[in-house]
Amino acid sequence: MAAHPHRTVIVIGSGPAGLTAAVYAARAALAPLVIEGEPSSTSDQPGGQLMLTTEVENFPGFPDGVQGPELMQRMRDQAARFGAEFLTEKATKIDFSSHPHRVWVRDDEYTADAVIVSTGARSLMLGLPDEARLIGHGVSTCATCDGFFFRGQEIAVVGGGDSAIEEASFLTKFATKVTIIHRRDKFRASKIMQQRAFDNPKIAVRWNSQVTRLVGTDKLAAIEVTDTQNGTTQTLAVGGLFVAIGHKPNTDLFAGALDMDDTGYLVTQPGSSRTNVAGVFACGDVQDHTYRQAITAAGSGCMAAIDAERWLEHRHATAAK
Repeated sequence: MAAHPHRTVIVIGSGPAGLTAAVYAARAALAPLVIEGEPSSTSDQPGGQLMLTTEVENFPGFPDGVQGPELMQRMRDQAARFGAEFLTEKATKIDFSSHPHRVWVRDDEYTADAVIVSTGARSLMLGLPDEARLIGHGVSTCATCDGFFFRGQEIAVVGGGDSAIEEASFLTKFATKVTIIHRRDKFRASKIMQQRAFDNPKIAVRWNSQVTRLVGTDKLAAIEVTDTQNGTTQTLAVGGLFVAIGHKPNTDLFAGALDMDDTGYLVTQPGSSRTNVAGVFACGDVQDHTYRQAITAAGSGCMAAIDAERWLEHRHATAAK
């Protein structure tokens, strides 16, 4: 087992939250080590979910839009410019039970006074063969992010909960028709959300149905929908498919170490990024199941770095007395 020089701050994860935290921590002369994830990992890849996104038009400072991977590379370069160090590996084990905090990458042990967790969350997907290939090319998991690109088109939404109904309702601002595809004969969404969908003339519902195939070479052109009761199939010509069947935070690594809510998101103290463990902070989608936007993740990354810096200063001042 290899040990490495002690760090003041370790950042686990490198999406907008982690990289913003790295920028702020590096500018505060905390020399953060960013364990950014593995390129082959679908849930912990460097750059996070924006690496699967094409055009980003709602991130401030880019009036003409920017490609997701380019935005993340710029953030990474900015953090590196101020002294952040990057390890392109996946954290495999942690121990936050005592100071210093310990993080392992396979057999290599890293220690730090403070740890910022920004491992994000991943959208649950349908598991279809061409799904990954068409993400950003007609297939999306975020109506707020991508709805604008589907102006004047017919699109479909998969799901039956509040998120799916909310996505569908939002998309009617741009689409000519939105078809909600749900595998059951009734929604799980709240009554008020259901009524909004039923009252919207642009929304149609396909009950007892599931998407079984995606059609399209360079971009999505149609979807195959299968009736779950009789097995019949029908092809729907749609320009976009929004998958809204839920999200899963990447928190398995922290089970038993950090407090989580019933859905697995890390719990932070109100108005801060502090977790239940002193010196451990959380930011981004790993603790945010409400907004899930690049800009809100970046903002919480700033909070985490400032919280960590102030905690370290207080700890040092207390120890010096």
